[in-house]
Amino acid sequence: MPEAIIRAEKIRKDFSTVTVLNDISIELHAGEVLGLIGENGAGKSTLMKIFSGIYQPTAGSLFIDGQPVTFRYPSDAKAAGVSIVPQEFNLCPDLSVMENVFLGEEIRTRGGFLDQAAMRARTRELLAELSASVDPDARITELSAAQKQLVEICKALAHKARVLILDEPTTVLTRIEIDSLFRVLRELRARGLALIYISHKLWEIEEICDRVVVLRDGERVHSAPIADLSPAEMARRMVGRELSDIFPRLVEPAADAPVLFEVEGLSSPGAFENISFAVRAGETLGLAGLVGAGRTEVAEAIMGLRRASGRIAIQGRELRGHKPKDAVAAGIGYLSEDRQGSGVMVPFSIEENVTLVSLPGYTRGPLGLVDRRREVARAQQLKQLFAIKSASTAQCLNELSGGNQQKVSLAKCFDPEPRVLIVDEPTRGVDVGAKQDIYRLINELTAKGIVIILISSELEEIIGMCRRVLVMREGRAAGFVTGEAVNEQEIMYLATGIREGA
Repeated sequence: MPEAIIRAEKIRKDFSTVTVLNDISIELHAGEVLGLIGENGAGKSTLMKIFSGIYQPTAGSLFIDGQPVTFRYPSDAKAAGVSIVPQEFNLCPDLSVMENVFLGEEIRTRGGFLDQAAMRARTRELLAELSASVDPDARITELSAAQKQLVEICKALAHKARVLILDEPTTVLTRIEIDSLFRVLRELRARGLALIYISHKLWEIEEICDRVVVLRDGERVHSAPIADLSPAEMARRMVGRELSDIFPRLVEPAADAPVLFEVEGLSSPGAFENISFAVRAGETLGLAGLVGAGRTEVAEAIMGLRRASGRIAIQGRELRGHKPKDAVAAGIGYLSEDRQGSGVMVPFSIEENVTLVSLPGYTRGPLGLVDRRREVARAQQLKQLFAIKSASTAQCLNELSGGNQQKVSLAKCFDPEPRVLIVDEPTRGVDVGAKQDIYRLINELTAKGIVIILISSELEEIIGMCRRVLVMREGRAAGFVTGEAVNEQEIMYLATGIREGA
């Protein structure tokens, strides 16, 4: 077998006194797609940050084409042909596609001026190679998530990448966009690029990867060709136990349970109109529909993040005022789908994040000083409850995996003890073991009489967690499905307009 393009040998990484990677050896060859899987906090992102020069290993060695290398900075890794497409887009939104592709490594004329024509032409060539219909002069803010993903790949190709690392690349993509991305990745593999693909969606690993490496608790526990591992076996090796039933046995609301939450005639111009539903205490209502149907917009309107008209009531008491603080005061909690945009503050610690919404409750004295002892005690309680993997509650979120950041965001929503909790894509970027934990927590909340409104693009999640689902289509309520009718076929009939609901 030819020499590996990139090889790691006995890599160890310590943060203070905590070892997050221990004795990791891994190699990657040209024309290969290597799947890297593991639970949140298993060490996947840390290992890839070492590959791309963001972190330096505490011990161990890296080799490129058999020669030892040291990446002190990301620019060193790029110069060696290693590029990473991060989970959260690393693009300047107000710059053009062309300016992002060549940011920091602009093409210049002999006189030292920017060669706009050359950069535009090269960007157009790279986009054409990826069959991307994107204007090189378009602003990043004008692009869809799938187009932004392709721009990130263009950046890597512009720097002559030989190794391309993709960290959770499909988090915000539709199935059609995922299929398009896979076509691009197969073309890159055929051209001899080596790809490392990180994902919690095990069907993606099965579909696109040639080989799989499994990490658990910072150690490599398994490596095998993809043909030797089913998704079920991958999941078992990730968590170290059987995962026969990922969804808990649902707690049904009592037959005489009162209506706790009502929405009547809710409308927001240009987003959705005339949405009405009522939810009983202890019930989980699913909100389903295709991308762009208006599900998130309804949640934002309920929380006062979007201007809207209509009636919102908790236990018959109409919500007065339409600001987020009014919704929180009335007992409504909200987990945003945009974790880093509006869910958590990544430079802050776990302690500072979990009390963000309910901070006034942790103050004391006439000056309103934060009672740090109470704040820390609550953070430690929530850390244990949500199985957040961290060295301590004082650790900053930018040092945590994406899945653990999601758990912190969920803990923040739980802290005020809401009576109604809206969760938008609650398991996005979360591994299969952590999903079980989140589903269990949701189930326990409904058992206490809390209303859960679950918004998810994963139909399996909606079907597994809900006995009643409101399906939306193009900003309108397409209809409800209940009981045995809560299945993929019935939901898609309503979501696509094949069938009209009641």
